[in-house]
Amino acid sequence: QVQFVESGGGSAQPGRSLRLSCAASGSIFSISIMGWYRQAPGKQRELVASINKDGSTYYTDSVKGRFAISRDNTKNTVYLQMNSLKPEDTAKYYCNTKSPPPLLGSWGQGTQVTVSS
Repeated sequence: QVQFVESGGGSAQPGRSLRLSCAASGSIFSISIMGWYRQAPGKQRELVASINKDGSTYYTDSVKGRFAISRDNTKNTVYLQMNSLKPEDTAKYYCNTKSPPPLLGSWGQGTQVTVSS
């Protein structure tokens, strides 16, 4: 079972940028769709962005035009470039598979992103 380790989070002022990285313990080459998820306090975890093997992407409406997801299958790593950050982007961010669905126990520790002035 592939495990994921997220990094790159931190504190940022509104309008600034952060780049998150997700290192997989095994190959992601065969994983159809990889995703970045986030969970804010008191809210359910939501899919923020996903990327297919062919490079096609999906973004939830609230981050369109600001976030960019990418994957490097040679490094077994998925990235999330977050620009023009807003306070409502504050959450813990996780990466995992989108398709196939995430396996129980496969979630990493996540990386905290806090946006405030």
